[in-house]
Amino acid sequence: MLLTPLLTATLEASLNRLLYRDRSMKSARSRLSGKVLKITLKELGTPITLVFGEQQVDVVGQWDGEANCTVMTRLSVLVKLRDRQQLSPLMRSGDLLVEGDIQVIQQLTTLLDMAEWDPAELLAPYVGDIVAHGVSQAFFKGAGFIKSTFTRQQRYLGETLTEEWRVAPGSLEFAYFQDEVDALSQQVDALDARLNKMETK
Repeated sequence: MLLTPLLTATLEASLNRLLYRDRSMKSARSRLSGKVLKITLKELGTPITLVFGEQQVDVVGQWDGEANCTVMTRLSVLVKLRDRQQLSPLMRSGDLLVEGDIQVIQQLTTLLDMAEWDPAELLAPYVGDIVAHGVSQAFFKGAGFIKSTFTRQQRYLGETLTEEWRVAPGSLEFAYFQDEVDALSQQVDALDARLNKMETK
């Protein structure tokens, strides 16, 4: 896959900036030193391997050695690992399959949970502080606007379908319909019982 070198380089730079610049995380990082984590994403054709060292993490697309831990999941699930509380529920639901030493993924999620997720900090080395801050502010404002617009449109669509177009029933209409179906079902059962009684005579 042609995207893999670009993806691994970007991921490596981001993880090193995120996990290895803060000295307070050194003891947590040392538990991962020498460990190898292989991540297989359904969206990618090849696995990505994280090789943790004392000073940095190397992200490679091709790894012939053994991995201490192998994780199989989707990209949308991987993003949720920023919150270490999500690890167990994701494993129980089957969205995250883990083989090998589970402590490797646990320690990584702990590190990710401890890290400060500031897009401006990550962008600053590449574009400068002022531009990074501007991009970060624009991103958060844009994300907030998109979220509020989506919520408003969703509510508007729901009201349009139930009130104006009458395509979907309202909650009271649906409850009434269910009651009518239950009553009809009881009448059918009663009729069936009467017919059986008549047949036996």
